[in-house]
Amino acid sequence: MKAKEIQELIDYISNSGLAEVKIKTDEFELSIKKYAESSAPRMVEVAQAPAPAPVQAPAPVSAPAPAPAVEQTPSNLVEIKSPMIGTFYLTSSPDADPFVAVGDTVKTGETVCIIEAMKLFNEIESEISGKIVKILVGNSTPVEYDQPLFLVDPAG
Repeated sequence: MKAKEIQELIDYISNSGLAEVKIKTDEFELSIKKYAESSAPRMVEVAQAPAPAPVQAPAPVSAPAPAPAVEQTPSNLVEIKSPMIGTFYLTSSPDADPFVAVGDTVKTGETVCIIEAMKLFNEIESEISGKIVKILVGNSTPVEYDQPLFLVDPAG
């Protein structure tokens, strides 16, 4: 399933009267629930490790809410994010060299990893040129839509 198809599914569920959708195949199991306090559905892949617990109480107006991971990134670094739910791979096969490593320089359009979704291997390309500063996900690890995968220094 491609990122565009997943986004279309989310949009469809958002605009429908459905509160919950479950999809189960031999390859994966997906559950999408729409919560009343949010207009967008939240996606949870059942076969994955549990996601971090949401904040239980809203922060007072005078105190800032905890910053999301995107804002904790140093201002000069850019994240390459997952465009889909799937399994993250740094190599095209178990015995191959990784697409990128920390310290490597990437160019826009260069393949940085593969995400497997529904037995389809999708090459993920860098949207920015720069130096890989950090790989945020382990090889063969499940990833979520919009999850940061790499930190890139565009000045590098």
